[in-house]
Amino acid sequence: MIRIVTGARLARLEDAARTASEQARQTSGAANEAFGQHVRELFAVTDRAERAEATTTEVGVLLSGALAELSDAQQELLRKDIEIRRLREELSGGPREGETLTVLLHYGEPHTIYASREDAYADTATHGAAPDAVWVPSDERPAAAFTWRCEAFIYNAASNGFRRAYMPAPKPIEEAA
Repeated sequence: MIRIVTGARLARLEDAARTASEQARQTSGAANEAFGQHVRELFAVTDRAERAEATTTEVGVLLSGALAELSDAQQELLRKDIEIRRLREELSGGPREGETLTVLLHYGEPHTIYASREDAYADTATHGAAPDAVWVPSDERPAAAFTWRCEAFIYNAASNGFRRAYMPAPKPIEEAA
């Protein structure tokens, strides 16, 4: 088929081609601008995600340290709670008839009170006394004459208190009746 093109038709085709070309250029510009905007948004989102990931890592490290400290604190509280219960039970029992305490005297002055004589002996070793020292019962000399001296006290329910286990022999007073 043969078609004859007139000048007016050719002018209309050229005009339509220019319009289509201009429209394509505008659409391409809008597409490029939209693509650039999406790329900028993608970079911004990626940057925020990387910062959030770094912050999450830091928070994770801090949290693990805090959890370890919390665990240690809970264990310490548990140990203290057990000790408090033991001390309360010991305190609520009160002293019993015949129970003894040992007072460690340093040059006649009370130094420390112990539940047992062995604890007092061990403590004197920390203060310089020989750990294998032979302890003998107190004699008539005053307590101030000894560097370290242990005195035993026994609970007496009748007096509601502790009394010396070994009372020194009374000295006679001259010319007393």
